[in-house]
Amino acid sequence: MNFGFSEEQGEFREMLVRFFEEKSPITEVFRLQQTAEGNDPAVWKQMAEELGLQGIHLPVESGGQGFGFLELGIVMEEMGRNLVCSPYFSTVCLAANAILNAGTLEQKQRWLPGIASGGIIATLALLETGDIWSADGVRLSFETDGNRYRLSGTKRLVTDAASADLLVVAARQPGTTGEDGITFFVVRGDAEGLRANALEPLDLTRKLADVELHDVAAELLGEEGSSGPALAKTLDQARICLALESAAGAERCLNDAVAYAKQRFQFGRPIGSFQAIKHTCAELLLEVESAKSTAYWASWVASEDSQELALAAAVAKSYCDETYVRAADDNVHIHGGIGVTWEADPHLFLKRAKSTATLLGAPGWLRERIAALEGF
Repeated sequence: MNFGFSEEQGEFREMLVRFFEEKSPITEVFRLQQTAEGNDPAVWKQMAEELGLQGIHLPVESGGQGFGFLELGIVMEEMGRNLVCSPYFSTVCLAANAILNAGTLEQKQRWLPGIASGGIIATLALLETGDIWSADGVRLSFETDGNRYRLSGTKRLVTDAASADLLVVAARQPGTTGEDGITFFVVRGDAEGLRANALEPLDLTRKLADVELHDVAAELLGEEGSSGPALAKTLDQARICLALESAAGAERCLNDAVAYAKQRFQFGRPIGSFQAIKHTCAELLLEVESAKSTAYWASWVASEDSQELALAAAVAKSYCDETYVRAADDNVHIHGGIGVTWEADPHLFLKRAKSTATLLGAPGWLRERIAALEGF
C-alpha cells in the first residue's frame, strides 16, 4: 500500500513552494501584519485566477477545481510554512466548508463560485463566551417573521471578520441544547447593524475581530435547526487544516534553527556542534515527523469522509499545536538574543504557534474530547 503523495500532488506542492516563497517572504509578512486588511489583494487574486486555490476542493459544478481534502491540506501546509498573510483559512476552510456542508444546492451554486473565483472573502462566526469551540457554546438566538430572519448578539474572535464580504453565523433555536437547534445564517459583511471591531491579538498575521449584530438581516443557510452536524464537521475539517499548517510551521522552525546553528559560531566553533543544541534539534525532529504523520493521517480521514473525523481532528490538532509551540520556542532559544528582537523572524512563528493553539480548541480541551469520543 502506498502511503505517500502522488506524483501530481508532489508537483502541486513544488508549484506552491515556489509561489509562496516569492509572494510571502518574511519582509512581506512584517509589512502585511501591520496593515488593517492583513493581506495583499493582488496575491489573493493570483491565488484564485492563476492557481485556483480558493476552489481547490470545491465541486466543479460550484466553480471549484474538484480536487479533495489532501490537496487542500497541501495548500495549508505551504501557507503555514511561509506564514502567508491571507484570509484563506477563514474563507476556504471555515466558510466554504460550512456552505458546502449545510447549504442547499441553490445556495452552493450561488455562493461557492464567488469564493472559488476570489471575489468573496468569507468567515465563520461561532464563539460567544469562554473558549467553547463547539455547538455547546452557541447561545445567539434569532427572530423570524415569515421567511425573514434577524440576528442580535455578539460573536468573538472571528477570523478576518473586518475584511469579510460574507459571514456564516451559527445561531440556536430557543429551548434547544447541544447540536439540536443549531442554525446557520449567511450575513453580508456590509449589512446594516453589523459591526466588526478589530482586535490586536498576539499574532498579527491572522486578523481577529469581535462581531456585533444589532437586528441584522440574515439568510437561512440550509434548513432551520438542522446545522448541528454540519457545524461539527466544518470545525473538525478546519482543525485538521490548522494541524497541517502547524506541522509545516514546526518543520520550518526546525529547519531555521538547524541552519542558524550551523552558521552561528561561539568559542571558535558552530553552536550546532554543542551537545545541548544537537539534542534539542534531534528531539525536535522526532516530534516534527510525528506531527506530520498525524496530520497526514487526519487529512486522509477527512478526504475519505470517515466516521473517525472527530477523533482524527482532535488528535491531530492537539499534537501538532504542542509540537509547533515547542519548535517555535526552541527556535527562539537557539537563535539566542537575536531571536527575541523585532527584526528577526523567530518570534513571528512563536506567536502564530501560540495563537493557533487556542483557535478552535486548545490541546487540553481537545484531549478531553478524545477521551469522551473513546468512552472514558
